[in-house]
Amino acid sequence: MAPTDFSALDRPEVSQNSFYPRRNWTPTPTGAEDHQVEVEPGITLSCRFFPCNPARPTLLFFYGNGETIGDYDQIAPIYNQVDLNFFVVDYRGYGQSQGSPSFCSMQSDAHEVLSYLQRHLEASGRSPDIFVMGRSMGRHPAFELASREAGNLAGLIVESGRPTLGQFVYGLDEDTAEKLEEAYRQMVFGVTLPVLVIHGEVDTLAPLHQAVEMFHAFTSPAKRLLTIPRAGHNDLLFVGLNEYFSAIYEFVNNNVSNQI
Repeated sequence: MAPTDFSALDRPEVSQNSFYPRRNWTPTPTGAEDHQVEVEPGITLSCRFFPCNPARPTLLFFYGNGETIGDYDQIAPIYNQVDLNFFVVDYRGYGQSQGSPSFCSMQSDAHEVLSYLQRHLEASGRSPDIFVMGRSMGRHPAFELASREAGNLAGLIVESGRPTLGQFVYGLDEDTAEKLEEAYRQMVFGVTLPVLVIHGEVDTLAPLHQAVEMFHAFTSPAKRLLTIPRAGHNDLLFVGLNEYFSAIYEFVNNNVSNQI
């Protein structure tokens, strides 16, 4: 099946109301590596890699709207503590990335980043196992890779996500919006990778029932839903830190190809 054309979502009036880019930048933390990934001629994305055990998998992470890789300087070491290498990506227009953000470039750039990461892991003698994770808006590139690059991934983690295009369809006519939403749902529900869904019980931006619907629609037999009581959309780490990382650790260990 040919990929759906989502270019209607790239209209300037849609993009400018859908993205909240920040040029926030922080010094490279000790032990971390900064990377510039060329996604098309003249356009590079700023990325930050927090390596730990070379024999362990790497988590390719796409963050939520309004964030940057610098916001993860304090969180990334916790991923290292659960024995995961952590690679986080700035979208176009965020951090030190070039260009301007759009839905389609966010999706296509994810493929270039994955390819770059695969080459880097191979060149540095690290495990080739990669899990992709999307938080909130980051679900879009994560779903894109889980759908189109399943053979190159070990699993998918979705935090505070849902199977909709959300605000990206605002301003579209009803017929176009529904057609794109249906195509998007089909892409999401067609994911067959092992999947972990983490969601806050009282999330008002992405209601829990949407995440539950998504979880049940996944066809993978290797799937788990973690609901964190009393957590909303942006405070899961603060409310349920231990449950959050315990679930990620167990999920990765149950689905990594090279059991250690």
